[in-house]
Amino acid sequence: MSWVAVVPVKGNPGAKTRLGARPDRARLADAFALDTVGALLAAPGIDRVIVVTGDGELAGRLAALGADIVRESRHDPVPPERAAAPTDPLNTAIRQGLAVVRAEFPHANVAVLTGDLPALTPAEVERALTLAAAQERSMVPDAAGTGTTTLLARAGTPIEPRFGVGSRAAHEAAGHIPLELPASAGIRRDVDTTADLLAVARLGLGPHTSPLVDGARGPGR
Repeated sequence: MSWVAVVPVKGNPGAKTRLGARPDRARLADAFALDTVGALLAAPGIDRVIVVTGDGELAGRLAALGADIVRESRHDPVPPERAAAPTDPLNTAIRQGLAVVRAEFPHANVAVLTGDLPALTPAEVERALTLAAAQERSMVPDAAGTGTTTLLARAGTPIEPRFGVGSRAAHEAAGHIPLELPASAGIRRDVDTTADLLAVARLGLGPHTSPLVDGARGPGR
């Protein structure tokens, strides 16, 4: 089965504010996105990766990896009166990516992933797609079990992103079946805080994030 992945990427300067005042916050946010997209591009079953972002510099780096770039706009393709989910910037960006998929790849299965999964591996993506093939709509919860890192739907199945606080419950209510993947898997480990980053560092980080984290630790730490 062929899949198209949609990845919303906020970009700088507003990315990952919950990482605090650390001077490498902006570079880390970029690295998370690069590692997420790189893992998707290397995953069997993923035909295209569509990144929705308003960050021109980061868009160039992601395009160099092989991603298709959709320039983020404030225009929501779903009018507010028809939206069944939040109209915040994240869900709006995802809807923009989904509109491109429907127009250009109408027969593709769709996976939406957050752009902050620096421990994601191609094998995990492949496993999630294999499990998702048995469901019309499915999802991958975050490690805490209350959020969502990945939303999936088979070709022709409508999908409405409900990312935000309590997104797992919202997505389940919309018919998405949680996939059985271990909480330690990188696909369930999005990074919002320094504690999240320390946790994923123990799993193994992608090639863009790892040097930043290893360098911050310093020698012998």
